[in-house]
Amino acid sequence: MANPRSLVYQLHQHWELVEVMVRVSRDHPELDEEQALHLVGKVDPDNSEPSAVLRSLLNADLLQLVPRSGDLVVNPTVLEFVRGLTHEHELGLSSVLAARVAAIRTATESLNQALADGDNDQLRQSARQLGDLFRQISLQLHQDRDAILDIAEQARSADSAMPLARRYRRVLEAYDQYIEPMNEMMDSGPDGTFYRYLEGADEALEVIYEKLSVQGALYSHRRQIRQVSYQAKELRRIGRTISQQCADTLLPLREELRAHSNLASSISKLLGQVRKRGLRRSIPLEFEGQRLPSCRQERFSRISVGDEVLTIITEAKNYQPVAEPFPEPDESAQLDFHEWVDQAAVIEHLKRSLPVDHLMSWLSEHYGHLPDALVLQLYHELVRSSDWRSDLQPEEVVTELNSLRVYHHPHKLEAS
Repeated sequence: MANPRSLVYQLHQHWELVEVMVRVSRDHPELDEEQALHLVGKVDPDNSEPSAVLRSLLNADLLQLVPRSGDLVVNPTVLEFVRGLTHEHELGLSSVLAARVAAIRTATESLNQALADGDNDQLRQSARQLGDLFRQISLQLHQDRDAILDIAEQARSADSAMPLARRYRRVLEAYDQYIEPMNEMMDSGPDGTFYRYLEGADEALEVIYEKLSVQGALYSHRRQIRQVSYQAKELRRIGRTISQQCADTLLPLREELRAHSNLASSISKLLGQVRKRGLRRSIPLEFEGQRLPSCRQERFSRISVGDEVLTIITEAKNYQPVAEPFPEPDESAQLDFHEWVDQAAVIEHLKRSLPVDHLMSWLSEHYGHLPDALVLQLYHELVRSSDWRSDLQPEEVVTELNSLRVYHHPHKLEAS
């Protein structure tokens, strides 16, 4: 069991470190040794023995070891104490508050029963129980108000590029899980329990105080009853004020998110209609007697070509043909057929060689020394000659000359 003096002394010595650990515990409830040493070095960079600091905090029970895992946690009592001083709280459960409010009725019934039985000890015990309930409810209301203010501040300061649904997620959760049940509980109608139970307890305390005054009870007893009655009246005021503050803090953010969701839904629906039905059929030309802006009525689609096409068209329009002079005839390239070939001798030679199945091959074999142009010219001259009969063969053949490769259907020559 922790020694309170040692715990408070260590809390005084290492307040900055404990405050940082309490703040970190919101995201990391348990810290391993390396994380704890890092926090010690971050708070006090000049400390040469951070392990000794952790050891002293463990000995004072300010830090506790988690069974089996060996991690470190801040003592829950210290955690609650520091959060209370620094106004950093997690939002409590509305069901816990509702249970404490319901306990007021039980304590009030016990108080009335003690008054009927004339049991002063039970009377003081029930009054003390009511005082404890009022104090716990008041403390939780203040802590929940601080937590809600922190939730709203985080939502406002979050990255504006973040989607609103994610940015205001905790706001919606707090409103649905805390504000709505609180509003139902604090309703002044017959369904509300908060004010009804408090009013019943206050009336019972007033009756008991008057009766003790008539009976001449001890001043300390009457003073205790009077103090509890004051707590009941103050709690009624605090409950109404804090409930209004919490609702005023979260309601604008919730309405902002709802308005944004409705606007986004409407825009999405309208864009879908425009895409399916067209702009003119989706949006009327007149709305509530007012014509839409001219840009809506005169809007039309345009199609433009790219810069590459414009460049090609410009070049085509400015096209100027380039004059290319024909080459001069090369006199040296002209061959005199008669200087190279004795056509009469070739005809006689061919007559002696008839029949010839492949005239081009025959010329290539016997007159292959001649230029290719003369061989081809001689071939055409011999084919058209009437000294023999010429037949064109159906199969295509290839004949290699000196520098040309000729694809043709060969002529077969026979004596006429």
